[in-house]
Amino acid sequence: MSTEPDTAPAGEALDDELATLLDIETFDPPSEFRERALLNDPAVYEPPRGFRRRWWIEQAEQLDWFQKWTRVLDDDDPPFYKWFTGGTLNVSYNCLDRHVIAGRGDRVAFHWRGEDGSEREITYAGLLAMWNGSPVR
Repeated sequence: MSTEPDTAPAGEALDDELATLLDIETFDPPSEFRERALLNDPAVYEPPRGFRRRWWIEQAEQLDWFQKWTRVLDDDDPPFYKWFTGGTLNVSYNCLDRHVIAGRGDRVAFHWRGEDGSEREITYAGLLAMWNGSPVR
């Protein structure tokens, strides 16, 4: 007689739950998240209907491009698709620099919580300074 607990039913239940979740194509954000979100227009949670290039263009135009793209989607060689071909952007610039330039450098960009319970809030300007090699206090 084994003294170990029988884990097969729990494992089977987990397998069933995972199989059910795999059939779901989208997951809505929790209601608490929606209530506290800065963007609370329900439309932001709706994916584009079908394939809409206009939607992707609108998203891309919210970024600062060093060189604007010449083509939204290059689908000439499926399945090797290329988005925004001819365009050049800098992710770091879009995440940090542009916020500092726009006067939002003192806003919190990163909430850090350590395993030991310590916490730190780092601003856009602070992250940019760290990126440029300056110490941040």
